[in-house]
Amino acid sequence: MTALFQPYTLRDVTIPNRVWMPPMCQYSAAPEGPDMGAPNDWHFAHYAARAAGGTGLIVVEATAVAPEGRISPYDLGIWNDTQVEAFRRITRFLVSQGTVPGIQLAHAGRKASTDRPWKGGAPVGPDAYGWEPVAPSAVAFADGHPVPRELTVAEIREIVGHFADAARGALAAGFEVAEIHGAHGYLINEFLSPYSNHRTDAYGGSYENRTRFALEVVDAVREVWPDDKPLFFRISATDWLEEGGWTADDTVRFAAELQAHGIDLLDVSTGGNASGVRIPVGPGYQVPFAARVKAETAMPVAAVGLITDAEQAEKIVANGEADAVLLGRELLRTPSWARHAARELGGDVHVPDQYHRSV
Repeated sequence: MTALFQPYTLRDVTIPNRVWMPPMCQYSAAPEGPDMGAPNDWHFAHYAARAAGGTGLIVVEATAVAPEGRISPYDLGIWNDTQVEAFRRITRFLVSQGTVPGIQLAHAGRKASTDRPWKGGAPVGPDAYGWEPVAPSAVAFADGHPVPRELTVAEIREIVGHFADAARGALAAGFEVAEIHGAHGYLINEFLSPYSNHRTDAYGGSYENRTRFALEVVDAVREVWPDDKPLFFRISATDWLEEGGWTADDTVRFAAELQAHGIDLLDVSTGGNASGVRIPVGPGYQVPFAARVKAETAMPVAAVGLITDAEQAEKIVANGEADAVLLGRELLRTPSWARHAARELGGDVHVPDQYHRSV
């Protein structure tokens, strides 16, 4: 059997293969009313197609732990029972196809309250369902973005509680993997990086202080997330700044600490916290960051970043650069990518009985 189609077990959860779907926002939830933030028919069809296509693990898009934690007014949330019940429809179907359902718990911080990308993605105000963003420091993300309100210590602790409550909701909704979003310039990433965190209290300044909020969130979620279920952390391994930002060295150091606090796998991405930086984008451009964490720590890792073809994905796993690959854009283009890759590599993957003609 190929490396890409070997099962992978974390705690008591076995994922049938190493072809995973990362969180990719759909910006398609209701922005107001009783169904605000709840998944709907679009989300069901979107995730169901990738499950039927053989994807081993699907991590549902960034799901806000509180209304003000959404990236846009159209984001998913998991702060009430209506949302939890709507998610159950999705998790039931994913499990029926042999896919492990995961969810990313998130707070957008200073990058919150923006329009949908295909509408330009600019900040929106109350007249377009928007709100005031919050952050570790009163530093705008970029020109044209509002200066966020600096969080008080009491508010920081309240948000930690929101993450724990969201994890309880995720468990009730049927998810088997939870991922804490600490990447892409959203709230946890903003605390980690000295580029965005200018605080002088216990949550800013030193490396230990800047990582405090992230570890408090991890501890709070791990306390309510069952011991038999894995907990992931998504990180931006670098801000892509020459100085004054979060670095790959920081990521390696932090990976070991996260593992000691109960994180089972590091989902390694990059960037998103500093606007206007130059990123050397190309096939597999983020894989070396995952490979370094795997080589220098005991933390399992998943790799992302323009992974598009079967041989490329197979080599990443077979060569020990990562324990799994997360395919984003390629799974948007090809929902049954896992089935095509299995045919090409000689691997085994679940095929729905209704699709037996395609085998």
